[in-house]
Amino acid sequence: MTLLVDIGHRLGDFAIDASFESAGRLTALFGPSGSGKSTLINLIAGLIRPEKGRIAVDGRVLVDTETGAFVPMHKRRIGIVFQDARLFPHLSVAGNLRYGRWFTPASERYADIDGVVDLLGIGHLLDRRPAKLSGGEKQRVAIGRALLASPKLLLMDEPMASLDEARKAEILPYVERLRDETNIPIVYVSHSVAEVARLASDVVVLAQGKVAAAGPTGAIMQRLDLLPAEERGEGGAVLDTKVLRHEESFGMTVLDSPAGEIRVTRLARPAGAPVRLRIRARDVMIATEQPAGLSALNILAGTITAVRPGVGPTVEIAIECNGVTVLARITEQSKHTLRLALGRKVFAVIKTVSFDSATTGPGLPSEADG
Repeated sequence: MTLLVDIGHRLGDFAIDASFESAGRLTALFGPSGSGKSTLINLIAGLIRPEKGRIAVDGRVLVDTETGAFVPMHKRRIGIVFQDARLFPHLSVAGNLRYGRWFTPASERYADIDGVVDLLGIGHLLDRRPAKLSGGEKQRVAIGRALLASPKLLLMDEPMASLDEARKAEILPYVERLRDETNIPIVYVSHSVAEVARLASDVVVLAQGKVAAAGPTGAIMQRLDLLPAEERGEGGAVLDTKVLRHEESFGMTVLDSPAGEIRVTRLARPAGAPVRLRIRARDVMIATEQPAGLSALNILAGTITAVRPGVGPTVEIAIECNGVTVLARITEQSKHTLRLALGRKVFAVIKTVSFDSATTGPGLPSEADG
């Protein structure tokens, strides 16, 4: 599926002028509050008719102001999940789920109620009313209702923004299952680096209504200058790895990556399973010689390919490790003392304990896996 967006629109004093194309499993619209993410979602959904431009999903034109084409929202076959679940309080969970099917002709329905209930783990909730659900449960039901409309595209507008950390941890695995086990492309709005790095195949960065950058998640997450100031500490490298083996005696998992083997605390994933790993720039140390007598277990050999000014007395060092770039944020003084420069051979050192549930998650299946 390819999503094509090339639109311009003004809402009061705010103007959005965005153009991008994505064929990813899950495309994240990322940026600070007020950057235009939700406006763009509303334009794709058909809640707003743009002043100019074109939107197409897999070649099907939804909007084209030059020809006057405009497919109304209820005919777009797009499912939407908002920040607040917006469930009908007078209906049970089962009733809310069934409502999702009403606007889709029977001949075009592909979503199976039992399958959706199983995918989202909500079978035990079917008889409850929304008032008796937790925030995470409400969002799972809202996702289920959207899926049962048999959509060709799913829009998720900051679905975890109103949830606490515990509820976010509860729902993230279900979004990953949705991404990996269905063939429904997803556009996911977020201002959280952790969410985007864990979930997205592709990222579109918005700033003041314009596209600041767009591309694969790994490339975008290394552009710390694109991240909101409060999120820059979460930026760095995103590696798609696979479980090589488990070292049970130490409670460790060894991951196979192009950069080399990486050890993390034991993951409940079988050998060969894909794992997405986020290596924050602030967690990476640099050594100019092969370290010895060091507690850190992850030592990746590489070459410095970029040295960029950071915030305050810091610099950002890009290290290419066998075709994969790892980013380190260090002080200007450390750079000077170590005489770091382009082309120098160095070692990126990462503590195993820097990896946790916020920086590791199931990786995206390969194209061969479907």
